[in-house]
Amino acid sequence: MQASLAAALAALLLMAAPAFAGDPARPVTVLALGDSLFAGYGLPAGQSVPDLLAERLRRDGYAVRMVNAGISGDTSGGGLARLPWLLKERPDVAMLELGANDGLMGMPPENLEKNLAAMLDLLAEKRIPVLLAGMRSLANYGPDYAARFDAVYPRLARRYGASLLPFLLEGVAMRPELNQADGIHPNPAGAAKVADNLYPLLKGLVDKVPAGR
Repeated sequence: MQASLAAALAALLLMAAPAFAGDPARPVTVLALGDSLFAGYGLPAGQSVPDLLAERLRRDGYAVRMVNAGISGDTSGGGLARLPWLLKERPDVAMLELGANDGLMGMPPENLEKNLAAMLDLLAEKRIPVLLAGMRSLANYGPDYAARFDAVYPRLARRYGASLLPFLLEGVAMRPELNQADGIHPNPAGAAKVADNLYPLLKGLVDKVPAGR
């Protein structure tokens, strides 16, 4: 009786575990497409947000290959131009972290939405699930601009069924102890907090990657 119960429990645990967890021969490829917040501007090597996420996934037993496509200063237009080439990496999951520089430069929110939608279309064609990292507009362009900008991310997440982190820098922005001297880019402690914000959503997508993909 006890042996049967143990066997049933073991079977349930195997069913609950991702088929690729701990299998270095078939790592899940995660594409992290973004700007300096993903590139790790001003951070020590290996301390960028994608690096921290990959390390945590591996620590939790996942075999993962992280493609960090963060480029400092990149805009949504630049990300769109790079995405077709990056799809050659054959990602299983994508994280989109773009728009901060669009907002800093006062680019029209309608352009941001158009570029992000085009990226989401390309990823949808490949059936790649997406984690969309939202940003918020600075106050210096006025409340109308901020309202239009901030609405882009939740609207696109609903339209495309993407996982959404409403604000990437939640709990980090405007906190000097978590940012570098420029007040914009997270320091190592801030990057760890950003990774904490993203991790549950990313893990949820990685868990859904089908075996034998």
